[in-house]
Amino acid sequence: MSALYMIVGTLVALGVLVTFHEFGHFWVARRCGVKVLRFSVGFGMPLLRWHDRRGTEFVIAAIPLGGYVKMLDEREGEVAAEELNQSFNRKSVRQRIAIVAAGPIANFLLALVFFWALAMLGSQQVRPVIGDVEAGSIAAKAGLSAGQEIVAIDGEPTTGWAAVNLQLVRRLGESGALQVLVREQGATVDSPRQLELDKWLKGADEPDPIRSLGIRPWRPALPPVLAELDPKGPAQAAGLKTGDRLLALDGQSLNDWQQVVDWVRVHPDTKIVLHVERDGAQIDVPVTLASRGESKAPNGYLGAGVKAVDWPPQMLREVSYGPLEAIGEGARRTWTMSVLTLESLKKMLFGELSVKNLSGPITIAKVAGASAQSGIADFLNFLAYLSISLGVLNLLPIPVLDGGHLLFYLIEWARGRPLSDRVQGWGIQIGISLVVGVMLLALVNDLGRL
Repeated sequence: MSALYMIVGTLVALGVLVTFHEFGHFWVARRCGVKVLRFSVGFGMPLLRWHDRRGTEFVIAAIPLGGYVKMLDEREGEVAAEELNQSFNRKSVRQRIAIVAAGPIANFLLALVFFWALAMLGSQQVRPVIGDVEAGSIAAKAGLSAGQEIVAIDGEPTTGWAAVNLQLVRRLGESGALQVLVREQGATVDSPRQLELDKWLKGADEPDPIRSLGIRPWRPALPPVLAELDPKGPAQAAGLKTGDRLLALDGQSLNDWQQVVDWVRVHPDTKIVLHVERDGAQIDVPVTLASRGESKAPNGYLGAGVKAVDWPPQMLREVSYGPLEAIGEGARRTWTMSVLTLESLKKMLFGELSVKNLSGPITIAKVAGASAQSGIADFLNFLAYLSISLGVLNLLPIPVLDGGHLLFYLIEWARGRPLSDRVQGWGIQIGISLVVGVMLLALVNDLGRL
């Protein structure tokens, strides 16, 4: 079933985002009087095609990894004399800029619509209350302690742990002071705290911002009673069963599942002995933990889980907006994520973030499937993020991308004449090499995560 979700989620995501992107080009081109020859969603062999009354061919092709809008252009073939005024290359620089920019702009508008819908739907969020602080950590040195609620980071309100993580991600690889506002239990006045960062998580392959500060979010205690097992995991192989209650790990008493999670995470490929209660009897079960993640810093893996428990009502908050408020919230989230995406790319370029954080088609497909399976809200959120990424990437000043074409047209606007065909040809060759190189790097990263 998960494979089906992955396939359907990926096709829907790419279909919606690509169609909307290309529709932006298409819509503005027609408004500027350009004849559109073909509107294609996907590449390769056409699976479905039809024509409208203006002669535009609409195509759904076999390879759903992109799309394109083909316009009448003298540079690509003969143009009849009576159609010269409908040729793309005959339009003014401003009109060509508008047509090219319309695709990425459409992606940002689509993300805004998704965020607007999500803001109105509302969400239940866990209050960002600290459960524990690791001794000697960055958080501990700043005076953070268990029971405090994080209400703002760098001046941005934090309604839940997702907002906390987002604000922390913006500071990855940086040095300087991180301003945090906390509220003590029962207090009405917020207290400032200053966390000192020094090239924080620079170059980390799989950064975990909250944990790296030494903060453990508060969560209700989970009894260490196994409720699910990975059929291919170490727990199943060792003979553990659902219903087993874990009493001790290598002689250390257990009363909360989080103790197991924390210990296992930092002990990959380790042999342990679990003291287990099963059907009223106590037995010892030897287990050899597996490892997951990057080879340089893998995490331990047991392959078992427990049943979730209800959260106390006072630890949850409902966040929703009216139709007009939701527009502002949607615009704010679109802007924030766009800036974050651009900043992340810059940090990768300058080595502040590891390029292993770059994801390709395999990761996108896995996330699409997981978000589709978890519900409409998560899927819309995924589509919004992906739409923003598509918009930002297409605006990069790399020839063959929309941003590269915009760069050529802006230079033409400034100089009063276009760059020579030879210079543009060199730029396109360089652009193709860069795009192919990034795509291969992203694919290698994806394969490394399998």
